[in-house]
Amino acid sequence: MIEKALELLAADGVEDPTRIDVPAKGTGSTDDGSNLREAVAGIIPALQSGSLFGGVPGVVLVDAQSLLKAEVDTIVELLDASDPDHTALVFVASGALPAALKKRIVGESVSIKAITQRAAATWLAQETKERGLRIGQEARTELMHRFGSDTSAMKRALDQLAVSGSTITVEEVKQFTNRPDEPTWFLTDAIMAGNQAEALRRLADFLHHQHPLVLLAYLEGEIRRRSLAAVAPDYDTFAAWAKANPKSYATQKVWDARTRANGEALSKSIKAIARADLTLKTQPEATHRVTLERLTVAMSRWMSR
Repeated sequence: MIEKALELLAADGVEDPTRIDVPAKGTGSTDDGSNLREAVAGIIPALQSGSLFGGVPGVVLVDAQSLLKAEVDTIVELLDASDPDHTALVFVASGALPAALKKRIVGESVSIKAITQRAAATWLAQETKERGLRIGQEARTELMHRFGSDTSAMKRALDQLAVSGSTITVEEVKQFTNRPDEPTWFLTDAIMAGNQAEALRRLADFLHHQHPLVLLAYLEGEIRRRSLAAVAPDYDTFAAWAKANPKSYATQKVWDARTRANGEALSKSIKAIARADLTLKTQPEATHRVTLERLTVAMSRWMSR
């Protein structure tokens, strides 16, 4: 999506745009007396530079779906005060764009199909083959762990790794930042399988992109579905109770695992999720990560018995 955004800006004559990465809702702090979080505040001078120095300033606003209302209002004010012929702003969003920003879009809207981790693995195999690189299974797995379905990040990593030679080792891969974009069910699958190490790694990946409360809502829904599966007399009844598609792989997966956790484990999990929810809503942000880590370890133990 970012590559496409840069292409659109280049078409408008912008070669060196400013990139603003919007933090997830509930994270980040506001600057001195500002309505914008520090990570977002840079959009003000970026959009105003055109009027001050001439030329067309370009801005790529990444993860725009995570903007807070006050930030949306500020951006709308900036756009209303700017000259549309001398301002180029591209929103990159993996979710619904705030309605107020949608109304300000005067250019084209482009949809980019998400790539799955399986497709990314196929891409990685083809890419290394075309580059003439040798990469063992351990290093290949580490790349997938670190970058998930982010093929752009993997491509940049391969560009650097290829400099040192034609063979890529797992030690070389470990130097890169871990920021994959993965579905939430990767994490819940690890928890339900009792794989604590994998679950904690997936949790760290998740928190780079999403708010902790999003995870709690997903876990609560997962426990609810598994509770229904545990007491349903047959598959069709379970699908009806859960209001799920009986032909869905996800629905079948929950049904197949219905005997893995007993009623006590399900009860402990739902109570622990409720306590974690209260902690996240009442305690300082510094406690959120350790709260989720403890919840992840506990549920991994309970649900795998």
